[in-house]
Amino acid sequence: MRRTRLFLAGLLLAALLPALSGSPETAEAATVPPWFSNCRIFPSNNFWNRDISALGVHRLSSMWLAKMSTGRKLHPDFGPSYGDGPDYGIPITVVQTGHPKVNVTFDYASESDRVPYPLGPDTRIEGGPDSGGDMHTVVIEQVAPGDCRLYETWNTRESNGRWTAGSGATWNLSSNSLRPDTWTSADAAGLPILPGLLRWNEVKAGRVDHAIRFTTNVTSKHHLWPARHDAGSQATWAYPPMGARFRLKPGFSTAGYSTYARTVINAMKHYGLVLADNGSPWYFQGEQHAAWPASLIAELKRIPANQFVAVETSNMRISANSGQSR
Repeated sequence: MRRTRLFLAGLLLAALLPALSGSPETAEAATVPPWFSNCRIFPSNNFWNRDISALGVHRLSSMWLAKMSTGRKLHPDFGPSYGDGPDYGIPITVVQTGHPKVNVTFDYASESDRVPYPLGPDTRIEGGPDSGGDMHTVVIEQVAPGDCRLYETWNTRESNGRWTAGSGATWNLSSNSLRPDTWTSADAAGLPILPGLLRWNEVKAGRVDHAIRFTTNVTSKHHLWPARHDAGSQATWAYPPMGARFRLKPGFSTAGYSTYARTVINAMKHYGLVLADNGSPWYFQGEQHAAWPASLIAELKRIPANQFVAVETSNMRISANSGQSR
């Protein structure tokens, strides 16, 4: 099992452009995130970008939550480290077309995308190259305006110009296509990491319109669409599977929370959390950014896990091999 404790440095570009139109398969365009121009993060009809506030509660919700340490409070796995290494969060590297690409040797090559990756001296590795943690990389390549590709690796190492990683995956950010079923990615769920990261500029702008990635410590050996892979220790469905989506109860009061915290809380009510990896219970992930306010991080630690329910997402699925949703 992989734990996601994140010590990071990242590269962010602030820009805000109109939403871009997609191909016939992905005609609905997602809002362009303000931290990177010319790239959508999957179409607006993608699973990650759908409002799930009206969905029913999953029939196994209570059973799953009973196995998930709901006596805890949520833990934002990003923010200032107060001088103890780099700030927390998953770093994002942005490159343009023409960036040199390298071949990567994968430990799990049969489930990795064996294509050249735009890695180099400018690549930010989670926790640093010698951290010994998950050492994810998240790299966005802008091929052309509106045409962007995502590359992600896990357990990434470099020595004398040679790159190795535990696993790697790539996505066309304008497409709803999923990985082959049973294949991992840089995440245990076989999902992309990027769309589930909470990002400072969207919180600052007051609009978070996507689900947020989170972890728990004991999971099932099953996965739910659109997850493609699982890494659990329990054969029973009594434990939460990868891909399960959890929503903050609508009646949870935002009284006493700041404007920034209310933005995050509202996102949890409307878009929820997606179980994407094994790790500490109720740790949710965000990008590394030096501007995360310490006061906001403290506020988010007050959100109780027992105010969440699992939602039934099966009716969202249109095709087993597509992230497009109703």
